[in-house]
Order: sequence, then C-alpha cells, then structure tokens
Amino acid sequence: MFTKRAMLAGASALLATPQISRAQGTWPNGPIRIVVPFPPGGSTDALARLLQPHLQADLGVSIIVENRGGASGSLGTAQVARAAPDGNTWLIVFDTHAVNPSLIPNMGFDTERDLTSLLLFGTAPMVMTAHRTRPYRSFAEVVAAAKARPDTVTYGTIGNGSLAHLTMELVQRAGGFKLVHVPYRGGGPLAIAAAAGEVDLPVATRPALGVHIDAGTLVSLAQTSATRSPNIPDVPSLTELGITGIDSRAFWGFLGPARLPDAIKARMEGAIRKALEVPELRQRILGLGIDLNPQGEAGFVPFLSAQIATWGRVVRENNIRPD
Repeated sequence: MFTKRAMLAGASALLATPQISRAQGTWPNGPIRIVVPFPPGGSTDALARLLQPHLQADLGVSIIVENRGGASGSLGTAQVARAAPDGNTWLIVFDTHAVNPSLIPNMGFDTERDLTSLLLFGTAPMVMTAHRTRPYRSFAEVVAAAKARPDTVTYGTIGNGSLAHLTMELVQRAGGFKLVHVPYRGGGPLAIAAAAGEVDLPVATRPALGVHIDAGTLVSLAQTSATRSPNIPDVPSLTELGITGIDSRAFWGFLGPARLPDAIKARMEGAIRKALEVPELRQRILGLGIDLNPQGEAGFVPFLSAQIATWGRVVRENNIRPD
C-alpha cells in the first residue's frame, strides 16, 4: 500500500513539473498586480499608473495597481515579499525601502534576500526650500540665521527617518549649525504645510513640492546631491555650497518576490524598458522630477545594498526612531 501511494505521488510530481514549466513559458497568463505601498497621490502611485496602460498593452493582460500603505511602505512590501514567484505580483518602491531595514527592525521580511530588485528607474535629489514669507533667499542665509539663533529655524520633512530627515542630519553636522525638525506624516501633509508656511524650510523631492516651487510659494535654496540634477539645473548642489561628502538622492524601483524565473524577469524588464522609451511617457516621468536612468538587477542590487548601509549608519549614529 505504501509503495503504491509513493508511486502515485511520484507520478503526480512528474506530471506537475511540465505544467509548471508550461505556466512559466506562457507567462503572463492572468491579471498582474503592481503593489504601491503608499496611499494614492504620491510619486510611486503616479509612476505605477503612468506605466499601467503601456504594460497592459505590451503584456496583453490586465494590470491592477493596488495601494497598500502603512509603516513607511513596509506593509505593502511585505505582501510582495510573501507572494508566490509566479510573475503576477510586483512592487514599486521609493527611497524609504532602503531606510526601513534600520528604522523598522521587525518588518517580517529581509529587504535584500526576500525580494527581486528588478529595475531601478532613476533618482532625484531632495530640494531645500524656503517659504516666500521667510527672509531666506540662499543657503548661506539659512546657515547664518541658524548659527545666530540655534534651534529656532524649522525644517519640515515627510517624517522621522525619511531620507530628507537623515540627509539634513548630515548637512547640519557638516555645516556646523542646528535646525529644528518638524516631521509630517507623508508627502501630502508636508506639501499642504509647506504651502501654508507652517515651517521655515520644507525639504523633499521636487515631485512633492514642485507645484509650489513653480507657483513661487517656495524658493529653492539647495539640492541635496553632489552635482546638479538636470531637472533643477538652476539650484546649487551641496558641494557647490561647501557641504562636501553628501550625495543624497531619492530613488524609485520596481521589484518582485525572490526566486522569480529568469524568463519572467526578462519579459517584465523588457516591457518596462519599452514603455520608458515612449516619448510622451518619458516626458511625463521626467515631469515628476525623476532623473531617468534605468538599471537592471546588475546595477540595482549593489545600489540598494549601498543605500541600506549608508542610511542605516545615519539612523544608528543619530538614534533615530520612526514616528
């Protein structure tokens, strides 16, 4: 009886193997879900929805964008980390993806081991701005005011442990001045507060603050990269302002579960790259303030490892905790 049962199990396994192979070979074979681990309205959501119709046309199946916000993006990311590696569940992340491993110790997944870092779309520096009602028209004026009156000039970010927060910790240390951090709960609340003049210096990416910069409500003082972004060529970099050794850029990436078949990875990456070559789509993504420079796994994996190491060190050295 045992032998017969074992023989049946072996036969079932042999039958299942070609079925799995055929499923991989015919992918995509059903709806594809792209998880955005933030509420609607942010840059990751905008990027997913810009890609959606192009991927749908290329892959020939429905593409569903699903917003799963919470815990700086880690809740939605955990869903994808636990998903089957069948090519039907993907993820678009922002720079919090590299900070969360140090900021949130019990996420329930390993950022590097449990996910496939398929494609890095590009990067963008943060912009330090001043509300037009404030007297600051240059970075030097901010530094002078902060040194004259320590702990009185405020700066706002999307939250404790955000890339802007960590970057400003480095900038203050390098420049020898002290500001007061005012954390908000996401890009939407920060943008509203920035427009209302609640803080002296809103700090975020251009996708978050661009509409208020263009309207003249906010004045751009500095960008947090070592060199100028082509999207904001008139704003000086930190290096130009005498703050050296800091090159802080937000990034946007496309990921899936670990252990995805090579054929599925190649097909999805090819579809994304094809979409990014469409002039209209490319211009709209550049309009978000993202410096497009697509890189596959070979470039994205070491980039992500370096980001995790760099910002993890800043979190530990400054004893930063999430909101």
